[in-house]
This record gives sequence, structure tokens and C-alpha cells, in this order.
Amino acid sequence: MNFRTRHYAAAFCRHTCKHALFCALPFLAATGTVRAQGSVTLYGTLDTSIEVTNPGNGWTARMDSGAYRGSRFGLRGSEPIGDGTSVIFDLENGFGSNNGTLDTAGTLFNRQAWIGLDAPWGETRFGRQYSPLYIPFKGGLDAFGAGTIGSGLNNLSKITPYTDNALTWISPTIAGFDVTGMAALRDPGDGNGLSGYYVTANYTLDALQLSYARQQTHGDTGLRANFAGASYLFGPVRAYVAFFNGDGGSPRYHDDGISLSASWAVSRQARASLGYAHARDRSGQGNNADQFSVAFEYTLSRSLLLYFTAADLENRGNAAFTLRGVNVTGLPVAYPGAPVRGVQIGMIERF
Repeated sequence: MNFRTRHYAAAFCRHTCKHALFCALPFLAATGTVRAQGSVTLYGTLDTSIEVTNPGNGWTARMDSGAYRGSRFGLRGSEPIGDGTSVIFDLENGFGSNNGTLDTAGTLFNRQAWIGLDAPWGETRFGRQYSPLYIPFKGGLDAFGAGTIGSGLNNLSKITPYTDNALTWISPTIAGFDVTGMAALRDPGDGNGLSGYYVTANYTLDALQLSYARQQTHGDTGLRANFAGASYLFGPVRAYVAFFNGDGGSPRYHDDGISLSASWAVSRQARASLGYAHARDRSGQGNNADQFSVAFEYTLSRSLLLYFTAADLENRGNAAFTLRGVNVTGLPVAYPGAPVRGVQIGMIERF
């Protein structure tokens, strides 16, 4: 409604209207209903590193993508619908920052493709999602953030990182306690029922954090896994202890272990980390492994992070663990039981 129209409407009301609500109608039509606006955000991460590794047969150099935080871009949206509730969604693609290829050939949104609700009673999601045991949960038990070749917790444990057809509820934090539950339906053709479930729980009290998680997937490559741990902040140093076990997958993983690590905030920009992890073969064959690691990170700006890691992984018996990253496959060992050593330097740019 333009100015001239509003002027005549007001004059009409002054001279002919007897009912206040009727007089207000033209102005309500002109201004419309006031409501919160939705938003869509384009975001992304470029994580590129140079790695030099010796898997038992000489040193090999390569360029990696996603060693610390998988390279990705995505669209994240939120639309308020009232009473503190919003419709939310996330579409996320993983790609190689070293070669530009899709992480999963023929799949655009291989990392996330879900829609849900964010409400006072918690957040619900429906679709392809990260496993609740994936980063940041596992990263919250590790000074290395469960990333880079330096994370013994990541290298020696096993989980299912992504889940299709998933229904998830993330609780609000109440008195320092929060939980997440996920159930995944089977793909068409695989029969009825669930393909798996995942549960995590965290409790935070001042400088102390306690965490527990469990997953159970079904089928020929079904995997059971459990994680439990704690972290505590001593001034500029945060110490971590984590316990893990698992049974299943392909090839079969049947191990348990422990991870000990600590990070030291040298300054507001710099952080140094030190860690040890051990995996014990539960099959009785003695295929154990130990890993020792160091790392250094430097934050140049709000969007740019530099990192350096070095690791020594000692396989025992016929163990064949590798130095890998979040989205990096480790170089296979030259022979069963071969030691693996490596260094890595990389950078992460976020937008």
C-alpha cells in the first residue's frame, strides 16, 4: 500500500469507521505480519598437509587432504517457526583439497544430508549424519582432537563415522549433563529393523569432563564399540584419559586399549600436545600396538590454523595398524608387525 492509499484509508476510518479493529485492518495489511527470518550459511574447511611416512620399507612423501579436519563445504540453514523452535538442515560435501575430487565418487553430500528441529526440548535430525561417536565426541577425549597422524586414539580404535537413514535426538545441557541417541534404519533390500544404534553421554563440572559412548551396528560388517574417558584442566594444561574397545568390522577388529594425552596452551595462539596410546589384541594372538606422538598448533587468525605432528607407531606380532587422519587412509605396512613412523605439517582454512 503506497502513501496515497494509506492517506485515503485513514480518512475513511476517521469519518466512517465506528469499530477500532476495522480501522486497523488496512494498516495491518500494509505492514504485514512481523516474524523472525530464516538464514542459510555457506561454510567450509580446507585442510591440506604434507606427510612423510615410513611404513617399514622406506620414507614416502605425499600430500593429504583432511588429515585433521576433513576438507568440506556445506549449506547450513535455520527457519524459526515459533515457540523457540526452528527447522534446521545441513548439506555437507567432502572433497580432496589436494586434487579436487569427491571423497565418495558419485555422491555429492557424502558427509551430511539431514533435516530436523531445534527446540527447547532438544534437537532432532533425520537423514545422513555423523556418528555421535565421531568428532567432536572422540576428539573431546584426546589432546590431538582425534585427528592427524598424531592421534593414537584415532589410529588404534575403530568406529562407524557416518550413518545413513538415521534418526537422532540431542538433548539440551541440564546441570552439566547431556546425551545423544541415534537409531539407523536399514537400507531398502536389507530387510526390516535397525541397522544400528549409537548413544553418548557427557557430564561437565567446572574443569572436569566425563564421557561415555557406545555403538552397535548390524550386518556382515557390524561393529560394537565402546568409549569412556575423562579430561581435566590444570591451568594451561588439559589432561585426557580414554578407554576403548571394539569387536567387528571388516577386516575384523577385536581390541581394547587406552589413550593418555595432554595439551599445553603455550599462549593464546600456540598449543603443544603429547600422547601415548596402546591397543591390546583380544584374540590372544599378541597383535598389540603402541604409539607415541607430539604435536604443535599455531592459530594465525580466526580462520587459519597451522599444525605439525610426529608419531612413532610400534606394531607387535602381526598387527598392521597405520598412521592415518580423519579422512586419510594410512599407508599400508610393509609387512605384518612393521613399525610406522611419520611427520606431518599442514594448514586449515575455514570459511
